[in-house]
Amino acid sequence: MNTLLSAQSIHFHTSSTPLFEAISFTLKQGDRIGLVGHNGCGKSTLLQLLCGNKEPRSGEVTLANHCLMEQVEQHLPHELEHVTMLDAVVAKLPKDDRQQELWRAELILSDMGFTAAQWTLTAGTLSGGQHTRLLLARALINKPDLLLLDEPSNHLDLPTLLWLERFLINWKGSFVLVSHDKRLLDKVTNCTWILRDKSLHYFQLPCSAALVELAADDETAKLRNQAEQKEIDRIEKSAKRLSVWGRVYDNEDLARKAKHMEKRAEKLKDAQTELTEGTPWRLMLNGEAMKANRLLGLSNLAVRPTNDAQTLFSVDEQSVKSGDRIAIIGCNGSGKSSMLKMLWQTYSQAMSLSDSVQFHSRCRLGFYDQSLKQLSDNETLIDALDVFTDENEERRKMALISAGFAFNRHSQRVNELSGGERSRLLMLGLSLANYHLLMLDEPTNHLDLDGKEELASTLGTFDGAVLLVTHDRELIEKSCNRYWLIKDGALTQWHDLQRLYDEIDSGETESTSDNSTQLSSSDSSTLCAASKIIDEDWLLDKLFQLESLLEADVQRKPKHQKPALQQQWRDEIEQITLRLHL
Repeated sequence: MNTLLSAQSIHFHTSSTPLFEAISFTLKQGDRIGLVGHNGCGKSTLLQLLCGNKEPRSGEVTLANHCLMEQVEQHLPHELEHVTMLDAVVAKLPKDDRQQELWRAELILSDMGFTAAQWTLTAGTLSGGQHTRLLLARALINKPDLLLLDEPSNHLDLPTLLWLERFLINWKGSFVLVSHDKRLLDKVTNCTWILRDKSLHYFQLPCSAALVELAADDETAKLRNQAEQKEIDRIEKSAKRLSVWGRVYDNEDLARKAKHMEKRAEKLKDAQTELTEGTPWRLMLNGEAMKANRLLGLSNLAVRPTNDAQTLFSVDEQSVKSGDRIAIIGCNGSGKSSMLKMLWQTYSQAMSLSDSVQFHSRCRLGFYDQSLKQLSDNETLIDALDVFTDENEERRKMALISAGFAFNRHSQRVNELSGGERSRLLMLGLSLANYHLLMLDEPTNHLDLDGKEELASTLGTFDGAVLLVTHDRELIEKSCNRYWLIKDGALTQWHDLQRLYDEIDSGETESTSDNSTQLSSSDSSTLCAASKIIDEDWLLDKLFQLESLLEADVQRKPKHQKPALQQQWRDEIEQITLRLHL
């Protein structure tokens, strides 16, 4: 296989800590790599090094001359906020080719599921899932050999996540995909890079199998380390005994042997098998079951983002009791987060929404807000935990240290933290309290694979009740026992998760306009058929133009012909004829 990219002995340090020490690897054609590791280990930094946006402290990254590499940004670039979708894609082409190659931008936007009417929408008005499709279109317009994708599944709703999964399965190029979605990684990758302890572990396996292999390697290393330590202890004990005898009996030979054994023990220590440092914090959420028929009751509830806004959906009659772990599922913009915020506001202000929301009088409610605004920006880390617990300052300091916040950071302001650190601080606060009902709004957006495993495990044994908004299928399947689907302006309850997935994957819950209004099944079919006819007419017209250009150039005298353009036109003609099945 052709080598696309290689790295030799990469070292990279931040201002406070080293991230990589002597990392080397080769990426070949056909490699579909999942890049995983705990938060802060340097996954995004490694992608920045590969695409040249950052320079290593030492070492070299080499891109093959024949390899075209593109990066799919994690967030929409600010300069595209007021640019139309079509212009955003065309901007990736060379200036001299943009007018002539406009049809390719239109074609790729069509492939990404955008209708011709949507091409003129400004990028800033799109949903998070549409941003991902637009950024993929920008990356694919130049037909790259290698794609770098930094957490493209973050903030996607479940229908768009399923679309992304199908896209990556069918795409024929190579890629490096940073993600904490194990299900996605298992389905679309054939290799795994695991960043840990400032080094890179390579496995020619999908994510789950690679993690099992790494755990087996860790166990082998642990046993080897224990055997080596046993030998070190034996030698040190013998050296100490010989040293004592040498002094007692004034025997230089024994003292010399003791020195020799001490040096041998030091050499063994230097060569001793290293063990992983692991992650600094284990997530545990404390719940308490309440002996009551109902913790929360909902009836005739109209969910709105604000009090005077249009209703997003309504809830006829639902209740939540201890032991319920309910996943709330729906497209982006359907109102999932709005409902949790309305419930939290009702609880916090001890008010009633026309009897639509009723909490048990003794219910203790915890809330994880995906915007992380529960943490006051101007408070110190130690003070920010006050609202969650009445533990004394010493206990709060120990909790912060156990969560990876060093003592010298406890006076740091919350607004100085990264998104991942703010999320960890909020989770730490929730873990210090004891709740009857816990509401979590997209808690996995900043969690790594270990954090997701811990969250699924602790929710699975949570004694209280949970309302969970997430698109993470692993978390839903491992921790939830009921499912609420928001669709067509209403909330319905499901008990069969596979049937729910089939419903979502059928496309019936997809939004087909920029204001998230939903079409009926027949309307959707009509729209798809009309779009197909328009695309075929447009492709046939483009095919005729290309054939005319090629024929005219071939008829010129050889010295006036343009062989490079002729080959490009032939390639494009072949591509269109394949799409039209001609």
